[in-house]
Amino acid sequence: MLETKAELQHLQEILDASREGATGHLRSIVTELQSLRAEEIASLMSGMRTLCLATVSARGEPRVSGVDGHFRHARWVFTTSLSSAKARHVRARPAVSAAYLEGDEIGVFTHGNAYVLATDDEDYDATLGYLTKFYGSSPLSWGDTALFRLEPTWMVGYAADREGLLAARGLQPDQSP
Repeated sequence: MLETKAELQHLQEILDASREGATGHLRSIVTELQSLRAEEIASLMSGMRTLCLATVSARGEPRVSGVDGHFRHARWVFTTSLSSAKARHVRARPAVSAAYLEGDEIGVFTHGNAYVLATDDEDYDATLGYLTKFYGSSPLSWGDTALFRLEPTWMVGYAADREGLLAARGLQPDQSP
């Protein structure tokens, strides 16, 4: 887990505001007991997680595709070819949604804005180094690939049996409010 205390606090604020502002239907499914906390999400989402990434075409039509998501510093990062449809969509219309699911057991749903991670971003070198180590080669060596970051503006984490899931994965439930 790479998140600082400030990053976890910011993520928890997003999680709390998202759940509080959600519809009654969502709150009836993602109860307080089933809501994953920031530290729990950061721990559970370590490594690569296949995300369903939803973008919008120029005609306003939704499109969904898969990306290798990596949760770093309370935000998702992923790579894709700059010539891909999703890259064109993101660059023109950065509002996206992403979902990570493990059957009915766990779900992390994110809405936010995605963008190409700039080479002068303070986390660019560390992110590229992490991805290079993870994949065994630099994503930049794969062609016209770029690093993207998804900044959450809305997020909900769900576990059908939160305490059981955390225990099974060797994690302690976060008891903070």
